[in-house]
Amino acid sequence: MEVCAPKPGNVHRGADFADVTFEDFVVSAEVFGNVLDDSTELGVGATILKAIEVTRSTVGTNTNLGMVLLLVPLAKTLFLNGALNQLNVSKTLESLDENDAKAVYAAINHAKPGGMGAVSEMDLAAKPPSDLIAAMRASASQDMIALQFSNGFSEVFDEVVPLLEAAVQRTSDLRSATVEVHLKLISRYGDSLIARKCGASVSENASRMATIAVERLTENKEQEYLSAVADLDFWMRSDGNRRNPGTTADLITAGLFVGFANGIFSPTFKSE
Repeated sequence: MEVCAPKPGNVHRGADFADVTFEDFVVSAEVFGNVLDDSTELGVGATILKAIEVTRSTVGTNTNLGMVLLLVPLAKTLFLNGALNQLNVSKTLESLDENDAKAVYAAINHAKPGGMGAVSEMDLAAKPPSDLIAAMRASASQDMIALQFSNGFSEVFDEVVPLLEAAVQRTSDLRSATVEVHLKLISRYGDSLIARKCGASVSENASRMATIAVERLTENKEQEYLSAVADLDFWMRSDGNRRNPGTTADLITAGLFVGFANGIFSPTFKSE
């Protein structure tokens, strides 16, 4: 559902990158789902590693590291507790041990994500520590996904899900709601993948351009909104797609997962 929404700067049904396509993301989602179905007895770290290994062997590129890192703890929480909320997710994260840390570090290295810079302590590309959450906390200022591990997925539960719910109620269209929330998150935070790959000033520019689009939407200026979205999309796809807001897409995916799991909204396809 995330990749089907025409979000500015991301791969979707009408826009591929030179090195990754819409089909790559769809196939990755399918094989990742199979891993989740077959890994109910595995721990969080082992499931993350298995998902990345299967993805790389299937599509040969990093399509879903951020999504896997976010969705596996959510799925494990849902399986173990039956209720998906911030308290239960925090309990899942608190239970992670040294083996989880080793597996997560192995998954990150296997995925070979772009823009992974070093931090002063417990760098994610270095030897894994015994405490994964401490490592994530050390990277939280540079990466929104690491931040979720350090704060119990606060932004997912407190911002992404409520924004999606409100947008769906207003538009009755999950795809346009997804684009709207994508823009609102970038306007608030920029994008940490853009910041790591291109620098903080480029992420801040993405935030400014997204803010213009959000303002036009709030003002009900539809044509100006669409024009602002198109401008942002063109700018993000410049420089060889290096301005791809991939972290925001991952957060959107996590929000969609929570929304579907908790019955807040429904997929736009029929399912038995």
